[in-house]
This record gives sequence, C-alpha cells and structure tokens, in this order.
Amino acid sequence: MVKSREWSRKTREEVITLHRKGNGYKKIAKMLNIPRETIGSIIHKFKAKGTVETLPGRGRKKMLTSTAVRYLKRRVEKSPRVTAEELRKDLSDVGTEVSAQTIRRTLRNEGLHARTPRRTPLLSPKNKKSRLQYAKSHVDKPQKFWDSVLWTDETKLELFGPMDQRYVWRRKNKAYEEKNTLPTVKHGGGSIMLWGCFASAGTGKLQRVQGTMNSLQYQEILDDNVMQSVTNLRLGRRWTFQQDNDPKHTSKSTRAWLQIKGWNILEWPSQSPDLNPIENLWWNLKKAVAVRKPKNVTELEAFAHDEWAKIPYPDLNPIENLWWDLKKAVAVRKPKNVTELEAFAHDEWAKIPVDRCKTLVSSYASRLKAVITVKGCCTKY
Repeated sequence: MVKSREWSRKTREEVITLHRKGNGYKKIAKMLNIPRETIGSIIHKFKAKGTVETLPGRGRKKMLTSTAVRYLKRRVEKSPRVTAEELRKDLSDVGTEVSAQTIRRTLRNEGLHARTPRRTPLLSPKNKKSRLQYAKSHVDKPQKFWDSVLWTDETKLELFGPMDQRYVWRRKNKAYEEKNTLPTVKHGGGSIMLWGCFASAGTGKLQRVQGTMNSLQYQEILDDNVMQSVTNLRLGRRWTFQQDNDPKHTSKSTRAWLQIKGWNILEWPSQSPDLNPIENLWWNLKKAVAVRKPKNVTELEAFAHDEWAKIPYPDLNPIENLWWDLKKAVAVRKPKNVTELEAFAHDEWAKIPVDRCKTLVSSYASRLKAVITVKGCCTKY
C-alpha cells in the first residue's frame, strides 16, 4: 500500500480557513492546487477531531522495540565485526523475527554504518610505549621547533595502482563493456620509488630511488638533497632532521655517516607513519599524477615532480600526508607507463603549496595529543 502524502500544517489550516469562509471543496481544490478528495479528507478530519495536527499512532508500527535496538547498539559497539545475519539470529533466538536488512537499516538510523576497517600498522606493547613516550616528551615543544624540522620519507608510486580504482555507473549486465572496466596489467604495469622531504616552509627535493635502495644509496640521496632543501626552505642553522626507523636509515653505516654530518636528528618511535604529516602529501601527489594519465615511467616521474610543487595542504611524521596528496594527484592524471608515472610525480610534487606544508606542521601538537589520548595506539592522522 502506497503511503499518502502528508500535507503541511500550514496548508491544512489554509483549507479550513477557506472552508469557514464558505468556499466549497471544488473551489478550494482549485485555489490550492490540491485534489478534491484531499480537501474533503482534511475538512472531515477537522470536524471529527477538532484539529489539523497529525495525530499519534499514524504510520507503520516499528518492527523492533527500543530494548532490541539498544541490544543491537551494544552488540556492534562491543563487536564491530559482527554481521547483520549474526544479529538477526541473535534476535531470532529470543523470539524477535526481522530480516538482516531491517537490522542494517535500524543501525544506520542509529548512526552506525558498515565500513571497511582502516589498515593501520600492527603495534606491539613496546611500540605503543615508545609512541607514548615520544608524544609526551615532544608535546610541549614550541611551534618554532616544528617549523625547523625537515620531514623525510619514501613512497611507492604505481603506474596502475589502487588510485585508479573507482566506481562506475552502469546498467545491469553491462559490467564488461569497455567503458565500465578497469584494464589490468601483469605485475602492476610498473612502479617507481620516491624519496622526498618537506618542512613548514614548503616542499623540498624529490628524487627517484633507482633499483632496490641500500644504506649506501640512501646516504647518497641524503647527500644530494638534504642540505639543498634546508637552504631552499630557509630552515636556519638549528634545523632538525627526521627519518623513520627503516633498517637502511638505522644501519651501522648510516648512523656513522649521519654522525659525521653532525645533523640534529629527531628521535622516532617505530611503526608510526601516522606521526609523519608527509603521508597526506603523498596521497595528494598520487591522485594528481593519476589524473594526468602518464604513459610510461618517465612521464610518471615528471608528473610527480610537477604535482609536488602544486600541493596546497600536509600520525607522527607529517610527510606521510604529502605522500598521500602526491599519490592522489598522480592517480588523477592516469599515467600509462612507469615513465609517465615518474614524470607526473615530479610535476605534482612541485605544485604542492607552501600553505599545505605549513598547515601540516602547525597542527603537529594535535597529533601528539591524540597519541597521548589513545595511550600510544594508532590515531586518525
């Protein structure tokens, strides 16, 4: 049965007013552009009930009691991975028969939606303790300190990666029409590894890693890019170098090399990409490069550098935010091969705005407070 239209209170009052002035049903219907039957129903109800208000008790009776709804909420909040079918069986066991669809609809009405769980690093008790100690020891650092940090990281940029996956609008049985498909390439069609850095003042150098990076190549990349970036970004003499705990970064050889350089190095807790704001920029970069559809690795790198220079904004390393930006920007450009992938990456990296970098670093204390709040666990950053 189709539910009848519910007219506004103002409209119903207008019907009664016109009726009291002596207007007939047909005339009122024409004046208000409302069906004559509806006019009669409104007037009849007013004569019988003395009101135009919507009376309680109208509509379909709820299939679940408030007690059942509270049970569902408690159950999913305690066990987020429970399925609607499992919940249906739970209710059936106590005599309440409803469909899984009704349960899903009820939970949505309560603000609970089925979502794919976010992937986060696996944190051991030792990792959590280290993250918490880091946050507590740095949360009161002045903004001037964070503005002088050079955030660094590596990221992988794929020619036909996950950034190119999206929904399509199509009709039933049209899934395999070319416009509705996502062509795949064996082994992903190629990828490049990038090293990059940024500070509050903007993005620094971006360099492609050739082959599999080892400690020696890592040191060469730092030698070629770090001090030039520090100078270009005007970080001053009291700048701080940040890197994660990748084995190549913490090897005996690299530690000795860094000691000779005499750089001030920011202590870093393991398993903490959420503390590096460059991740956001990587995402933007990858999306921007994908839009440009690079055809080969050369274009991929060029576009990445280009988009990096355009990025407008950045959980413990803020450079993670930049990687996110970069990947997003590259993906939007749709590189067709690894050459284009690299070209697009360089292009997009160069586009990242200074304001984006400044925003990421200026909010760094909030990241640390978030880590303290969750006692070292993963954060939303």
